[in-house]
Amino acid sequence: MANVRGTLTPTYTARNRRTLFRDTDFDEPVDTRFPDAAVKAAPAPRPDNPPAPFGDLSWASVRHLCSLVEEVLPGRTHSTYEKRRRGLRLLFGHLETLPGADWQAKWEASPFDGDKALPVKTLVTSGRAQDRHDVTSAAKLAFCARVIRPSVGGFRANTFADYPEWFGPASRDPALDAFNAAVDARPELGLSHRIRIKFDVACALTTQGIALEHLTPEALLHYSLECRRLGVTHGATKDQSRFAALGAWEILHSIGHFPPGTPSTLRKFIYTGQLTPEQMVDRYPLRNRAVRQVIIDYLVRRQADTDYITRDGLARVLAGTFWSKIEKIHPGQADLALSQEAWDQWRAEIAFWEKDRTRERKNTESVLLAIRGFYLDLQSWAIDEPERWGPWAVACPVRPEELKGFSKRRREINRRMADRTRQRQPLLPDLVTYVEERHERLRDLLAAGRQVGLGEAFECGGRRYRRSDSKKDQRLFKVEAEPPVRVHDEDTGELINVTLAEDSVFWEWAAVEVLRHSGIRIEELSELTHLSIRQYERPNGEIIALLVIAPSKNDRERVIPMSADLFHAIAQIIRRHTRDGQTIPLVSRYDGHEKSWSDPMPFLFQRQIGTIRSVLATGTMLNMLRRTCQKIGKTNKAFAGLTFTPHDFRRLFATEIVNGGLPIHIGAALLGHMNLQTTQGYVAVFNEDVVAHYQQFLNNRRSLRPAIEYGEVTEQEWAEFEEHFEKRKVELGNCARPYGTPCQHEHACVRCPVLQVNPKMLPRLEELERDLILRRKRAESEGWLGEIDGIDKTLTFLRGKRIEAERIKQRTAVHLGLPQVRRPQG
Repeated sequence: MANVRGTLTPTYTARNRRTLFRDTDFDEPVDTRFPDAAVKAAPAPRPDNPPAPFGDLSWASVRHLCSLVEEVLPGRTHSTYEKRRRGLRLLFGHLETLPGADWQAKWEASPFDGDKALPVKTLVTSGRAQDRHDVTSAAKLAFCARVIRPSVGGFRANTFADYPEWFGPASRDPALDAFNAAVDARPELGLSHRIRIKFDVACALTTQGIALEHLTPEALLHYSLECRRLGVTHGATKDQSRFAALGAWEILHSIGHFPPGTPSTLRKFIYTGQLTPEQMVDRYPLRNRAVRQVIIDYLVRRQADTDYITRDGLARVLAGTFWSKIEKIHPGQADLALSQEAWDQWRAEIAFWEKDRTRERKNTESVLLAIRGFYLDLQSWAIDEPERWGPWAVACPVRPEELKGFSKRRREINRRMADRTRQRQPLLPDLVTYVEERHERLRDLLAAGRQVGLGEAFECGGRRYRRSDSKKDQRLFKVEAEPPVRVHDEDTGELINVTLAEDSVFWEWAAVEVLRHSGIRIEELSELTHLSIRQYERPNGEIIALLVIAPSKNDRERVIPMSADLFHAIAQIIRRHTRDGQTIPLVSRYDGHEKSWSDPMPFLFQRQIGTIRSVLATGTMLNMLRRTCQKIGKTNKAFAGLTFTPHDFRRLFATEIVNGGLPIHIGAALLGHMNLQTTQGYVAVFNEDVVAHYQQFLNNRRSLRPAIEYGEVTEQEWAEFEEHFEKRKVELGNCARPYGTPCQHEHACVRCPVLQVNPKMLPRLEELERDLILRRKRAESEGWLGEIDGIDKTLTFLRGKRIEAERIKQRTAVHLGLPQVRRPQG
């Protein structure tokens, strides 16, 4: 018999390892971005007849519990039963020494329950691993038989690898059997994800002492929040705001378990959505009810011409930054007519941030503009509706001289943004090369790893690897159609989950390629769907691929002709989603600005994350770029302390197309700008020659056309723009020189850096290379040193073009799934 400790000490488990390393007090909930979620969560009420598949065992004798082992776990060997009985005697023998009227009360009095519970294996001090395993199995058996109802903390303090396999048969619940069958019928979920879904439901039922029929949305949300609070959600070692049971919720909803009207995902259930104007204002305790109401009425009136995030910002400024502070300075202020003294005191109050009085506020002009707009709008509305707005039409306290610095500040911001663009423009090729090479390396490593068996060594990219052969790998290899590839780098000993790593770097590569070749905003990137891809047939029969961009900051939808590189990136995304004959799944996307969910759509930037499929968040893409720049910075000092953001690619795109000669109003149309000045603010120039050339170009156009015609692209201009692409076709492929610019290399195309060689012309490149080699031999024999130098340069360019063409040739064709135009049958 193993010894029992008099004083139990902590040990490392999946539950308390995180507690010890973070040194976090779990008595209080962890702050999250969902503060209202806990209001909706509630544990399931205890049913009148709690589930008791083996009868009421609340005070059964240890001998009786041991006799039930074969009934709870049928089909096991005699030695297994004896080990379970030994574990039951260890566990319940200790519980018998504790105070309490039944086993549940004794369990709650033990150190094995609660937020900081210890695992039951701490009972064993003999050092025998088998005894620790037996007592853990005994606790699992007691939970399955409903002898004990543990808390979430008490349950997760222990490691139960196969708890759903025990709990399902022991529950004798047909509804639970149907749920488990529905989980197994989801082939898109891997085995580990299906096990996790079953585990979440089994744990929720166990800790709340209910059957599946009593598992309400509020009860499952309560379990999810408890896991988040305790930090025991799968993968939540560093992310304390991650929720459990996301996949379980979706499957329970799909089989009709939840009441009608329940959101299809747990995240939809907990997101608060848009606040009403009253809720926006009431975040701040305004004592003057009349002023509170006029701010609310103002926000309601502005709903027609503003989006949600703008109204939310107005509410924060008017109710929070402005009036709540006015009431602190002048508690008796009855209306909006402020004295000069009150205004000056308020200006001094907002000069520094409230949470850090040593930190100066730099955006006071934007606050003043919002307040000035508020006063001027009330004055304007009072003319048409004097009975409603007239009492509030008073002099605006914002003096004109207080806004004089606004234009200067805007110029300073534009200067900093242009300088930021100039810093990153020469670094963009290094970033693109690093991301692309890493993607290709991991893609090749994944393909090579799938070709070998567990434990086999192989070589890829000049390095030696060995595929992992752990027990986990062996189990997944037997049951998964595509088990994850995990390999050991034999040079460093590092274990790499190639499947996860390749998926992450693919989406980073795809985001970088689409952003830099299209210039779209990060919100527009996440909103791209399969329906965004269109094709246009020109009168000459040429097919042009188009990318339709849904507006994110205005109501103007725009169309971008796709370059070869942009089309390749989009095609690879579609190929990834539609492999094995699948269609792009329909998912909903949460708009963090509008606080709303979209309809289910085939979004391009979606991926399977754990048990759910969701659209990549903009924050995820920011983190990807930051980590990549940090890695490059270890070897490239130019990247030290520097990072790229998605908007940097937009500014670089604008700079490239405008400095390349594209008329600025066409560039504005591609970028979705309503004002040419906005586009000019995006453009960073690099030398005085470009500035002079650009200004001369604009002045010439203005002298030829009336100013009123600027801003909209005419049909003639668009036709000229399309014709430009036809004139760029040359023998070896396509000339990618900017629109409206002549050939700079006197049609010596092989030496031109903008020549895009068609892979079909590779034989022609070989002919040219052979001819150049013969000419070089002749030049050597004749001593023509100048000719030799020129031929060597041409050969260098030609071989570089051949490498690029061969690389393009390796790209496989991708069916985009576009609708085909039906030809009339004659």
